Amino acid sequence: MNQSASLNELADFLTALTRSAAEAGAQLTEKEWREPWAPGKWTRLEVLGHLLDSAAQNHQRFARALHEPSLAMPGYDGAAQVRAQHYADAPIALPLDAWRTHNLLIGFVLRQIPAEKEAVPCAIGTSAPMTLRELAFDYVAHLEAHLNQIFTTAEA
Repeated sequence: MNQSASLNELADFLTALTRSAAEAGAQLTEKEWREPWAPGKWTRLEVLGHLLDSAAQNHQRFARALHEPSLAMPGYDGAAQVRAQHYADAPIALPLDAWRTHNLLIGFVLRQIPAEKEAVPCAIGTSAPMTLRELAFDYVAHLEAHLNQIFTTAEA
């Protein structure tokens, strides 16, 4: 999504993307979910688990930036979290439904960000500082990249 869009437009895009991906995910077979999306990579279900973790992390970032003058939060080890939570073994509907619901909530939260809060400085781990607005767009871009891993390789 173009970063010149408003946060309301980003929220609308995220909501539509979430609904579409959840519907597409419901059409994948058990075998497709449990096979790696590429040789030596995570399974599609593990990628989805990573997206669920990302949603949880970013939801907290967005919420905290709404009531603080600046945000400084640690990063997280996505691969370690995927391994520790055993997403590869999860019943597919559990992370899929949780991911869908969490992203619909994030879309709602993004709509609550007033213009004056878009410039809140956010420092996450060792990444270069960015504004809350940039963080929101970065979140959706990250989401899109991983959804492409899940769905563009599903028929390969």
